Amino acid sequence: MFLAIKEIKHAKVHYGLIIAMVTLIGYLIFMLLGLMLGLANENTAAIDAWSTKTVVLSKGANVNINQSLIKTADLPKLKADDSLVGQSPVVVSRQKGAAHKQSAQLIGLRADQPIYQHLELVAGHRPQKANQVVLAANLRDKGYRLGDQIKLAGQSQTLTVVGFAKDGMLNMTPIIYGNLQLWQAVKGSNQFVASAIFSQRHFNLDTAALKAYPRATYVNKMPGYTAQNKTFVAMIGFLMVISMVIIGVFLYILTMQKLPNYAVLRAQGIPAKTLTLATVNQAALLMVSGGILSLILTRLTMLGLPQSMPFLLTWPLAVGLTLALVVLGTLGALIPVKMIQRVQPLDALH
Repeated sequence: MFLAIKEIKHAKVHYGLIIAMVTLIGYLIFMLLGLMLGLANENTAAIDAWSTKTVVLSKGANVNINQSLIKTADLPKLKADDSLVGQSPVVVSRQKGAAHKQSAQLIGLRADQPIYQHLELVAGHRPQKANQVVLAANLRDKGYRLGDQIKLAGQSQTLTVVGFAKDGMLNMTPIIYGNLQLWQAVKGSNQFVASAIFSQRHFNLDTAALKAYPRATYVNKMPGYTAQNKTFVAMIGFLMVISMVIIGVFLYILTMQKLPNYAVLRAQGIPAKTLTLATVNQAALLMVSGGILSLILTRLTMLGLPQSMPFLLTWPLAVGLTLALVVLGTLGALIPVKMIQRVQPLDALH
């Protein structure tokens, strides 16, 4: 380690450039990770807030709540952990000087069931009348306020905003919470009791009309969810491999430049094992320094990001990814190892 530190101090510019490169790669990895987690959270925030374990959909819906409708005759016996959920994409408009429109997901609930009872609000109260609704908290950034009068496209009824809900995002779209009667009015039919049953317990159900799915299966079948995550994971994986190659190539070039010095050290009796260990230690130091700087840079960036940007970074995961980056970068140092081991004391005479 002593020899590794001495070399880094001697060639500050060379090693500084390597640290800068590692820092930028790490920074890009953390930003991509934050965007991946943020977008994933906007797809599933409501599902997580509902403590979902099992989702029951109509059998022909292809695990898609947008295509699911449950008839009263097909409804199984509900238990205390089950909630009927009516879901429909809507366009909400309000009149405040000029018309403001916003795409949203209407979620119809029953007041005696868990999702309604445990709905976490950041302001206001739960809907208590048929014409009252609760909006996703992030709609406040778009100018919606308590007491606003809104309408849903195609509906004549005026609704009053009485609250704002935390984690009110589903399929990357803000939620409007109302009652099941409002959802039925939007659907234009009262023959359907709900779109799905969201349950806080694990169970199996497979009838002629309905099928139960575990949370993971339902989430992975959400439109675009799996493809989006796989794309980000592939990008992050490629960047980590690139960082390993970069550190290896830089150290390879520096090792080629230092071969005469290594030959002199070998002539002085320093074994090849010590020189090899110094190179590996250098790589570890460079990767740790770059990783720490990239974490700091990411944290500073997060402070300046707008709230509307879907960015979420868990620090245990970020630290774990940093450690993986350090390991890969250290493995990249093995590229010039064979060159160092081939250096002989007699090479100092050439």
